[in-house]
Amino acid sequence: MTTNCLEAAIQQHGNAVEMLRNSKCGIYVYPVVAPEFSNWRDEQKAWREEAVLFDQCHHMDELIVEGPDAAKLLEGLAVNSFAKFGTNRAKHFVAVNPDGQFIGDMIMFREREDKFILVGRAPAANWIEFNHSIGSYNCRVHRDPRSPSRPDGKSVVRTHYRYEIQGPKAPLIFEQMNGGPLPEIKFFHVDWINVGDTRVQALRHGMAGAPGLEIWGPYDQKDHIRDAIMRAAKEVGVNLCLVGSRAYPTTPLESGWIPSPLPAIYTGGGIMEQYRKWLPADGYEAAGSIGGSYVSDDITDYYATPEDLGYGFYVKFDHDFIGREALEKMQDTPQRKKVTFEWNADDVVKVVASAFKPGEEHYKWIDLPLSNYASSSYDSVMKGDKVVGMSMYAGYSYNERSMLSLGIVDADVEVGDVLTMVWGEPDGGSGKNAIERHKQAEIRVRVSTVPYSSLAREGYGGSWRVS
Repeated sequence: MTTNCLEAAIQQHGNAVEMLRNSKCGIYVYPVVAPEFSNWRDEQKAWREEAVLFDQCHHMDELIVEGPDAAKLLEGLAVNSFAKFGTNRAKHFVAVNPDGQFIGDMIMFREREDKFILVGRAPAANWIEFNHSIGSYNCRVHRDPRSPSRPDGKSVVRTHYRYEIQGPKAPLIFEQMNGGPLPEIKFFHVDWINVGDTRVQALRHGMAGAPGLEIWGPYDQKDHIRDAIMRAAKEVGVNLCLVGSRAYPTTPLESGWIPSPLPAIYTGGGIMEQYRKWLPADGYEAAGSIGGSYVSDDITDYYATPEDLGYGFYVKFDHDFIGREALEKMQDTPQRKKVTFEWNADDVVKVVASAFKPGEEHYKWIDLPLSNYASSSYDSVMKGDKVVGMSMYAGYSYNERSMLSLGIVDADVEVGDVLTMVWGEPDGGSGKNAIERHKQAEIRVRVSTVPYSSLAREGYGGSWRVS
C-alpha cells in the first residue's frame, strides 16, 4: 500500500475521527468570487424581493462522462432511476456505499444519450472517477476541479461558465435577454434560450426562494454573457443584484439542501478499502474536517442515509447499483428525517454577548452570515439528556431575521418541538485551525419545515427540497 493515500493517513492517525476532528484545513473558502458586491444582507434580500445573479463558475467540480457506456457507469452508482431520464433533462445524482450510506451528490445533466455533465462537490466526483478507473467501461471521464480557494493572482480558467438568475423580477430579465417570451421549461428540464446574441442552455432550477434559470456555456464567453444579462436587467428597470461569496452559501438555509454531509467512505473492506487506497492523502476526504459538539469514536456515527437527507424518494430498485441490497433492507425500518432548526434569538444574543466580556471565558463565536467552521458539522440536538438529532449547516437569514440550521432528527421528533442544541466543542475545542478556545452553550431550537422559506416550499413543489 502506498503511503500517500487516505487509507495510510487513517492508519497513521489511528482513527478517522481523530484525523478529521483535528484537521488543519481551515474554514471552507468559496473561491474567486468577491465576498460582497454590496453587502450580504441586501444580497440575501434581493433574491426574495428583486432579482439576483449567482456566479457559480468556480466553487464546484465538473465531471464530463462521455461514450457508449456512460449511462451504464453512472446508473450502477446512482440510487436514481434512469428509466425516464431523457436528453435535455437533469437529475440530482445520489451515490451510496455498499451499506446504503451517503457518499455524495451532484447535479447531472444528460446532454446526449452518451454524454453527461455532473456538477457538485468532490466526494461524488471522486467516487465516479474511481469506479471508472477500476471498471471496463467504454467511456471517457474528464475532470474539471473547482477553482483554487486562494489563486494568489494566478489565472483561473474553467471548462464552462455557470450562472443562475433568480428572484421575483427575474422573468422580466429573461424575456428581455431572450428577445421575447421564453419556451415553457419544466422544473429540472433544459432548453435553449438567447442571452442577447448568444444561444445558451438553461436549466429550470433554484438556489433559494422560487425557481430560476441556470445557464452555462464555454468559459471564454463568461464576461460577454454576464454583461448581456446585466444590460437586459437595466433595460427593463430591474436592479439585478450580484451576489458575493458570503451570501451565496447561505441559500441552502432557505431552500433546504444540506451541502456537505461526511462521505461514508472511511470504513469497510472490499471496494471501500480499495477506494481509500486510491484516494490521495491530501484530497478532500483526507484533509477535510468534522466539527461540532457531537463526538463519537466511531466514524460511522457521522454517516447518513439518503432517507436521512431527504433523498429517500429518489431511491428506485429498477436497476442494479452499489448499495441497493442494503437500502432494500432499510425500507421497513424507522429512519431519521431532515428538518430546519430555528434558533432562539435570546440564546443567540447571549452567545454573541459573551465575546464582549474581557477576561471571561466565552462561548463559541457565531460567525455571520455562515456559521460553519468544519467541512462537515455535527452539533448535538438534545431532548432532555438524549441526542435526538444533529445540526449540520448553520447561518443567518436576513430575510427571516433568524439564525437557522439544517439537520436531521429521529423519526418521532415533530415540527414545532423545542429542543436544545449544544453549540461548540467539548473540552474547549479541538485541534482545528478554524476554532478558538471556548466553552459550550445551550441554544433552544424549534423544529421547523424544510424548506424553511414558504416561497421555496410552494415554488419547488414535488422536488427533493420539500419534506
